[in-house]
Amino acid sequence: MKKILIAGGAGFIGSHLCDYYIAGGDEVWCMDNLITGSEDNIAGHANCKSFRFLQQDVIALNPEKMPDDFSHVFNLASPASPPDYFENPLETLRVNSIGTENLVRLALRCNARFLFSSTSEVYGDPVIPVQNEEYWGNVNPVGPRAVYDEAKRYGEAIIMAYHRKFSADTRIIRIFNTYGPRMRLRDGRVVPNFVYQVLAGKPLTIYGDGKQTRSFCYVDDLVAGIAGMMELEDYHLPVNLGNPVEFTVLQLAEIIQEILGKKVRMEFLPALEDDPRRRKPDISKAMELLGWKPSVQLEEGLRKTIDYFMDKLNREK
Repeated sequence: MKKILIAGGAGFIGSHLCDYYIAGGDEVWCMDNLITGSEDNIAGHANCKSFRFLQQDVIALNPEKMPDDFSHVFNLASPASPPDYFENPLETLRVNSIGTENLVRLALRCNARFLFSSTSEVYGDPVIPVQNEEYWGNVNPVGPRAVYDEAKRYGEAIIMAYHRKFSADTRIIRIFNTYGPRMRLRDGRVVPNFVYQVLAGKPLTIYGDGKQTRSFCYVDDLVAGIAGMMELEDYHLPVNLGNPVEFTVLQLAEIIQEILGKKVRMEFLPALEDDPRRRKPDISKAMELLGWKPSVQLEEGLRKTIDYFMDKLNREK
């Protein structure tokens, strides 16, 4: 049995990671300040003897006051949708800097493996059509998205500094657009936005011309990749995790409407500042190192996600 700490464990992706390790028979400590996470996401483990929830902000975490026998430490703690990090800009900067350093120090004290969830946003608005890990990105350091983009870039830098100076056993993943159950229906990201708008009969809000592309990875595929990265020996540089199949925002809107069997009009709004035109990961490194690639097709994953949203809405009535 491994003893695992998952910071951000009550969030969308973090809660699925908790499920994964609980199902594998491990002891899981879930840490979250609940700014964007929810106890509902981990309610299924309330009576599980191998699960513990700590309502704690990693920015204020004292590594010396935590147990010293964790074998794995994950940092998934950060606002991740634009409305969330626009509303919490300083918290976003601090959780990926101060919070990340606190967790790396804890992992070093425990002689534990550490994994940092970075993001495709480190590539900014890329000037290359497919983003590989060697691409340094095209990021506006003073734009409105910088509080997230640059925070994640700093997080990667401090992790590599701890690895090089103290031989910390670190891993970095760059997550591309991920979707699935436990997303918040009104969290501002494109999949829940479109589902909510179609269900409510509201216009679909398209920023720009809708021809900007995204690649959508179902959460179960991502969790398998995260777990594989944590078990990977002696590789410490960033690895992309995402689905390389590219869709335009307009295509996504059409697919969601078809699944729901309902058409709404589209409302085109000005493009968002620094919004990337293309998002397509090169996952050849993940395939080579982990034998990993996504298996859930977009329509299949969207149906599961929409079922979750509809069930949640019905229970809230």
